[in-house]
Amino acid sequence: MNWSTRVTEILNIKYPIIQGGLAYLAYSDLAAAVSNAGGLGQITAMSLSSPELLREEIKKVKKLTNKPYGVNFAIGQHGRPFADFLQVVIEEEVPVVSMTGGNPAPIFAQLDGTSIKKLVLVAARRQAVKAEELGADAVMVVGQEGGGHLGRDDIGTMVLIPQVVDAVSIPVIASGGIGDGRGLMAALSLGAEGIEMGTRFIATKECVHAHEGYKWALVGGSESDTAVIKRSLGAPARAIANRWTDKILELEKNNNGYEQLKEFISGEANKRYIYDGAFDEGFAWAGQVMGLIKDIPTVAELFDRMIKEAEQIRAKWGQ
Repeated sequence: MNWSTRVTEILNIKYPIIQGGLAYLAYSDLAAAVSNAGGLGQITAMSLSSPELLREEIKKVKKLTNKPYGVNFAIGQHGRPFADFLQVVIEEEVPVVSMTGGNPAPIFAQLDGTSIKKLVLVAARRQAVKAEELGADAVMVVGQEGGGHLGRDDIGTMVLIPQVVDAVSIPVIASGGIGDGRGLMAALSLGAEGIEMGTRFIATKECVHAHEGYKWALVGGSESDTAVIKRSLGAPARAIANRWTDKILELEKNNNGYEQLKEFISGEANKRYIYDGAFDEGFAWAGQVMGLIKDIPTVAELFDRMIKEAEQIRAKWGQ
């Protein structure tokens, strides 16, 4: 089966499958495994404490793969300066940069004149149009099923993707609720030219920073076992439902603001769950796709399964 799309051509990858930024989890081991399997692996930049640590991760990826990879910038994280991190990306000649949250215009400006491909994650049609105007090479479009930070409009992937495809001329990459070959083919049938997966890649052998209990919570949970927090702050985000998210939702219901919520929604609270396995003392991002996750394969095994499943679907369509 020919897997060539504008996404594979722009990014120079075999399969149109992109690994999400995954705060505190997307480092060299996972990124290289995804790239070696034929997709685009990514490092999360703003989870690192210094530009030099980012440089170290980039060098590790280069040792582990000769395939294209990317660096993700979660630029909405409390306004942390990113210019020095981005300069490292330019110096190391990283092939792809993706941006989530916040205004990507300053990143576009700093990347001007380089050959680095620019991907922007959006959650609404208007955001996709703006990203194209700024010069994005493609947009990654996340529906409300996704894990982590979502759009404010609660639009599902099945409805959102065709809207964005009709609104922009650049390639669209579908995200949110995708975890297998069926999701890949569904996205392509909606007009997308690739997919981005986050939650599914956490439950893999090469996501070495994620606590095993986190991975097994994804395997054992259902699509109903998530909660959307931070809605009162205008930044809705989907996490595994637990006592900690119950407390966050209770505080939000009582109209508590950021100052009262910050210790509960902090990166430290996130890391207590995902690194230490303190499952009632923190939170972990996850999308509704956890209802489709049944095992913890290697990244290569996951890709093989997805491609075989997708090709079986394509064969049925051809009958």
